[in-house]
Amino acid sequence: MLNTDMSDLKTFLAENPGAVVEDVARDHGVTPRAVLEAMPAGLVRIGGGEHFVMAMQDIAEWGELTLIVHTADGIFETTARVSPGAIGHGYYNLTQPKGLHGHLRHTRCGGVAFVQRAFRGNASAFVAFLNTDGGIMFKVFVGRDDSRALKSDQMARFEALAGFCGAA
Repeated sequence: MLNTDMSDLKTFLAENPGAVVEDVARDHGVTPRAVLEAMPAGLVRIGGGEHFVMAMQDIAEWGELTLIVHTADGIFETTARVSPGAIGHGYYNLTQPKGLHGHLRHTRCGGVAFVQRAFRGNASAFVAFLNTDGGIMFKVFVGRDDSRALKSDQMARFEALAGFCGAA
């Protein structure tokens, strides 16, 4: 890790607020959470990880959106409804038998971040589930309507969820 001076990181993000979080983290030798925390005021609000289950169950009601998992080896995306889930055998289990399904270690969630910013010239909003190591477990992006604008009903849900999670 490069052990970047946080003031340097804040300056970089002020000049590049739409930069890819994971790329900035790698390039500056910090965690993705540190990148989110260094973003300009008003772009990111972070609530506690204890809200993971409630947040996922709420997101399951939003309709079609995009879920992204970004690793050093690839970026995996699916655009669909998020499956409702339930806790069992130590995991939050996505219960839908087709499409995106799996088992998430909800107890490793260290925060739920709500990010609103421009990305490649378009308004963007996503919920990032942060793990206890400062990494991003996955991101759920607010969907777009036929005119490519963020869906207003999902934005209302996004804002309500951020408030409920105590994201500050």
